[in-house]
Amino acid sequence: MTLNDIPALNAALNALATVLITLGFVQIKAAQRAHDPAVRSRRIANHRRIMLTAGAVSALFLVGYVAHKILKARALSAGEALHTQFGGEGAIRALYLAMLASHVLLAIAIAFLVPRTFWLAIKGDYEAHRRWAKFTYPIWYYVSVTGVLVYFFLYVWWPKT
Repeated sequence: MTLNDIPALNAALNALATVLITLGFVQIKAAQRAHDPAVRSRRIANHRRIMLTAGAVSALFLVGYVAHKILKARALSAGEALHTQFGGEGAIRALYLAMLASHVLLAIAIAFLVPRTFWLAIKGDYEAHRRWAKFTYPIWYYVSVTGVLVYFFLYVWWPKT
């Protein structure tokens, strides 16, 4: 693996996190609708496992992202930019920058929201967990999806040539 492979790996981790977050959401909604206590319990257990896996995948992404930045900074030649330059122009550039800004700001929030929401569930405060999850879930989902989109904007659709 080279330094240039890390962004694709990070995008794949973000995509996997998105799938896991979706599956976890589906499991908890199914648990809420279940009338059979055994089915409800199984769905809640599935939700817990899936969401913990999503958290681990997101944490692995974060390690990969930081490692890429550190390794890239060390490998820079004079005049090279640390951040990958966006090649699009005009309206698509404005769209990309708006998406990137919202992604970065919300990713910072997620660094607090996800562990806090997890902690509430782990300690058994399910009412507080549900209240926090109503905010955490859509923000985490958005950050995961836009993380994949940022990769495609930078490396696939509008790479700087």
